[in-house]
Amino acid sequence: MKKLLFFDIDGTLLSDTTHQVPQSAKEALKQAQVNGHLIFINTGRPYASISLEIKDLDYDGILCGCGTYIEYHQQILFHQEISPEIIKLVITSLRKYKVAALLEGKKAVYYDPNNQHPHVAQIKNNYTSIGMDTQHTWDDVDIHFDKFTIWHDEHSDFPALKKEMDPYFDYIERAHDFGEFVPHGFTKATSIQFLMNHLQVDHEHTYCFGDSTNDLSMLEYCQHSVAMKNSDPRIFNHVEYITTDVDDDGIANALKHYQLI
Repeated sequence: MKKLLFFDIDGTLLSDTTHQVPQSAKEALKQAQVNGHLIFINTGRPYASISLEIKDLDYDGILCGCGTYIEYHQQILFHQEISPEIIKLVITSLRKYKVAALLEGKKAVYYDPNNQHPHVAQIKNNYTSIGMDTQHTWDDVDIHFDKFTIWHDEHSDFPALKKEMDPYFDYIERAHDFGEFVPHGFTKATSIQFLMNHLQVDHEHTYCFGDSTNDLSMLEYCQHSVAMKNSDPRIFNHVEYITTDVDDDGIANALKHYQLI
């Protein structure tokens, strides 16, 4: 019986050290497909910031933006964008409360032209260096995005921002000063549910692999859940199995553990 296998990107498939997918993981994913299983990328990243390193993998589908975008065999099955009215509110609130952010969508990631946050500047530089389009800003006339990631510091009024966003978004805390706002009703788990229904595959045949708190929804939902050894420790009590580090053949070892390869 075919299984549905869902993989986070950063820290799970993609090494935080080398910024590449280990060869052992590439070979393991191919073997899993040969064995009849379906491979899905399930990420908080928007489609616009999926690197060629990931796109070059021979996956069956990609789920982006914490459940707001679902693609299967290069066909878009679902896409939920934020409304123009809420987009205006988000940008106004971010500026008012001095919170740095990336506004993340299918076609583009939008940057604050007046950004002062070093981490956002570093991300922009990294994306530029690998050939991604980083010219879009919050001032674009035609702006579309699905979710947004924020960083706050001593100059920010993060509680005020969160209160203003609460009617429209769930907040995923990634660190004390870093997190993601995702529209209500969307998670990495909801995209898995959508695909299960679309492909008519039972819940018992779902496996997911992650390393951070934005993976919790899928790790808690799937029948079988795997955390990388290099994960945020907060997720360890929510998984069925802990594999080795991403750079220590973690994906291959986990697939062997479940006899998927």
